[in-house]
Amino acid sequence: MTSLFTKLYPMNVAVKIFNYFFTTKAVKAFLVLLMTGQSLWAQEVKWISFEAAVALQAKDVTPKKMFIDVFTDWCGWCKKMDKDTFQNLEVAAYMQQHFYMVKLDGEGKDPITFRSQTFSFIDSGRNGYHELAANLLQGQLSYPTVVFLDEQLNMLSPVPGYITAAPFLKIAKYFAENTYKTTTWEDYQKKEAP
Repeated sequence: MTSLFTKLYPMNVAVKIFNYFFTTKAVKAFLVLLMTGQSLWAQEVKWISFEAAVALQAKDVTPKKMFIDVFTDWCGWCKKMDKDTFQNLEVAAYMQQHFYMVKLDGEGKDPITFRSQTFSFIDSGRNGYHELAANLLQGQLSYPTVVFLDEQLNMLSPVPGYITAAPFLKIAKYFAENTYKTTTWEDYQKKEAP
């Protein structure tokens, strides 16, 4: 049985047309999609509010630890850490699996109630600060600072400064895998060194 296509075009021409459209253009289209649409397959961090994380921790049968990224709108290093560290595919996937991921504006204006205490914005200095951020950062208002809390929402540690993906992942694993319970950070670093 011959098709109209093969009647109009000899077989060698049909093969050339097929190869042209389904290899050249298809490959180019696929490569363009792959390069521009990489985020279609990317694991993205789903940030939630502090209050939402506390509610999840209370209702989940096996609650996660909490990770808090304390930032400000004007902080360039905070934005760089968002882009270079938190959007790293390996970091994003690991963090989503092991932590409730919270963004907390260190200068946020909305009050937050936690453990029967209301933390508010304090209008002080150039920009002011949020009391919860000051509490979590132990009075050292430095941005970016990330904070790790355990499953009962007790402080594990604030970690100040910009951190690239690989060292950040090492820190996150130290807390997520409960290594902090048996090993000091200094010993962990020595053991994990190449």
